[in-house]
Amino acid sequence: MNILVREEEKKDYRRVEEITRLAFSYPGRIERGGIGCPYEHWMVNELRKRDGILSLSLVAVEHTNEEIVGHIICSKAEVRTEKCIVSVLNMGPISVLPEYQRCGVGKSLIYAMIEKAKKLGHGAILFFGRPEYYPQFGFKEAAEFGVSDAEGYNYPSFMGMELIPGYLQKAVGGRFFESDIYNDEMNREQVKAFDEQFLMKEK
Repeated sequence: MNILVREEEKKDYRRVEEITRLAFSYPGRIERGGIGCPYEHWMVNELRKRDGILSLSLVAVEHTNEEIVGHIICSKAEVRTEKCIVSVLNMGPISVLPEYQRCGVGKSLIYAMIEKAKKLGHGAILFFGRPEYYPQFGFKEAAEFGVSDAEGYNYPSFMGMELIPGYLQKAVGGRFFESDIYNDEMNREQVKAFDEQFLMKEK
C-alpha cells in the first residue's frame, strides 16, 4: 500500500475526527468508557486547542485515491522530579480506519512522527500503549528510564523512548503527568455532547 504521511491541515479536521471515532468504536473501548461512544475523537478535537502539538499532528493518505485513512497526534507532557520538570511528548490517539488496519498505516504514522519529533528537537516520548506492539519501534518500559506514572507505578504498558540520547537521565525518580484531556472520568459530559454532532449526521 502506497501511503503518504503529511501534517494535518484545517480542512482535514472533521474527517480525522470521523476516522478516530470509527477506529475506537469497538466494544472494549465503548464498554470501558461507559457513555456509549469512544472518547478519542473528542480528545483529538480538544488537543488542537490546548496541549496538542500541531506540528506532530499527522495524517496518512492513501496515495491512489488521496483518502485520509489514519492519524496520529502528540501532546505536551512532563516528568516531575523533586529537582526539576522535564518536558516530554505524549503520543496518541493513533487512529486508522478499520478497513485499513493491519496494512502498515499505523507503522507509517509512528515512524514518520518519531523522525519529525527528532528533527524538531524533542527529547523523549512517554505514553501508555500495548507492550506487545510498540517495542518494534524502539519503545521500552518506562521503568528502564527510572520514570513512573503519576501515581508512582510501573507496568509494561507504560513505555518510553529517548529521542536525544541520555535525555531522561535528569528525569530519574520522576513521575509522568499528561494532559487532563486524557482523563475519561473528568471529561464524560463534554465527550457525550461532542458526540451528538456525529449522531445527528448518522441519522
